Amino acid sequence: MFNKPVRALFTAIVFAVAMPGVHAQILGEENIQTDITSDSIRKAFDSGPYFGLYKDNYFIFGTSVGPKPTKQNSNIKFQISISQRLTKSVLPWHTYLFLFYSQKCFWNVLERSMPMTDLNFNPGIGIAKPLFVKNRFIGKLLLLAEHESNGRDGAASRSWNKISLAANIMIDPNFIVHGKVWLPIIDGRRNRDILDYCGIYQIGTSFSTVNKRFGAAVILTKRRGWKLNYNTIVELNYRIFPRDNQYLFVQYYNGYGEGLLAFKEFHSQLRVGIVIKPQLFSEY
Repeated sequence: MFNKPVRALFTAIVFAVAMPGVHAQILGEENIQTDITSDSIRKAFDSGPYFGLYKDNYFIFGTSVGPKPTKQNSNIKFQISISQRLTKSVLPWHTYLFLFYSQKCFWNVLERSMPMTDLNFNPGIGIAKPLFVKNRFIGKLLLLAEHESNGRDGAASRSWNKISLAANIMIDPNFIVHGKVWLPIIDGRRNRDILDYCGIYQIGTSFSTVNKRFGAAVILTKRRGWKLNYNTIVELNYRIFPRDNQYLFVQYYNGYGEGLLAFKEFHSQLRVGIVIKPQLFSEY
């Protein structure tokens, strides 16, 4: 029988796979490119589905870059991420209250018994506010309370909490910049130095072609300290079929903190696979 974390994971998978086009129902591609006004966006938020994708949902396989590939440093990494709007009515300042849940897993499928070596759980609650300039939708502001842990106890326990402020700004419909800064609330004696590896803020940018077939993103997470020490993610995606929300996906990770269990270990990993993306932009 599956234990509780694994059951929760597969339940999330079912939801995410069943609802890949939910954000397309909120804002179709034509509206994204040609009619992003305050009235259309507010109407879409007010009347749109309550359940949808939050971060990218992906399933990728790869190995280490630099060291010789082995069964130990080659694995599958996958992420499930969903959100649920909690209120039908719009809150003051035209904001929206929502729950979100993300789960990231590292699965060593080449090893005997194919163990899932690290499961990271990231639930939270947040307030989202669409941003407008001169009647044009330019992005979204988020205030989040989030928890992240690996669900273990004892020496293997890893957990922390964050109060985060994030923003996604659309320079144009095909070019987006984002930033996120957090106030950490760290528990556990073994996690006191987690900011030295998992960072104190995040910045990034993403680009897509006009027809939305190809996209690229760079995400930088600043580790604590005055040095230019960033955890770096570079992503490329190509839509397989024009009307589907599934992409061929390449992700390169360089730095610390990729997974909580081994957040103090440096990783340089290249993986390829499939990603399902939210319609407007992904959260990080």
